Amino acid sequence: MKIRGVLLDLSGVLYLADRVVPGAPEALARLRDAGLPLRFLSNMTRYPAARVREHLAGLGYTIDAEELFTPPRAVRGWLQAEGRRCRLLVHPRLEGEFEGLVDPAGDVLVVGDAAETFTYERLNTAFRTLMEGAELVAMGDNRYFREPDGLSLDIGPFVHALEYASGRQARILGKPASGFFHLAVADMGLAPGEVLMVGDDVESDVLGALDAGLQAALVRTGKYRPGDEQRLAGTPAWVADDLAAVVGRLLED
Repeated sequence: MKIRGVLLDLSGVLYLADRVVPGAPEALARLRDAGLPLRFLSNMTRYPAARVREHLAGLGYTIDAEELFTPPRAVRGWLQAEGRRCRLLVHPRLEGEFEGLVDPAGDVLVVGDAAETFTYERLNTAFRTLMEGAELVAMGDNRYFREPDGLSLDIGPFVHALEYASGRQARILGKPASGFFHLAVADMGLAPGEVLMVGDDVESDVLGALDAGLQAALVRTGKYRPGDEQRLAGTPAWVADDLAAVVGRLLED
């Protein structure tokens, strides 16, 4: 099926920390010049969306607010649609994204990447909240991500610890959940099979997109590790050195 829209991961595809991935700005410009609708999907839950866009702008990327899809945006929409209130286990910087939806007696526990604030006290409070009957909602399921000094634990290990301890299964509202991909696809007015997801995470980006019915491409930048492509054997996923290579192939087809 012809590709009519593109979803892009951010960290590891466009940039790594404060460094632009070589060739990525030019590749992004080529996509925009070609008139393809773009949406940017990030499981970043350490910073609010405005801070993410500010960081991107500092690297030379201009992304409109409506083009950026983050788990807090998805969770907020879900809470509002369901008429639910929540308690939070997130980084303090992210708390403002849930203004008006937080309640000490809320029946939903929302978990994000709390980084250094994932203390025993906070995790144990979250565990007790779940044992009281709250629903567990996680803003992603990633195992790890890459920082300038190496790989770091992401939200997934903490979510699975809470699942194991409480016996509850998390509702994932972020990659690799199909619903998260479908939100962005629907926003472009396209069918899943008409959209290509480009990412550096073989699980959350590529296999998640394929499970959601999208086309997908794995880039060998960011958190990519040699051998990741072996997990894509027998799938229609592309594998390319970087975003520039993906765009070159896409626009040549």
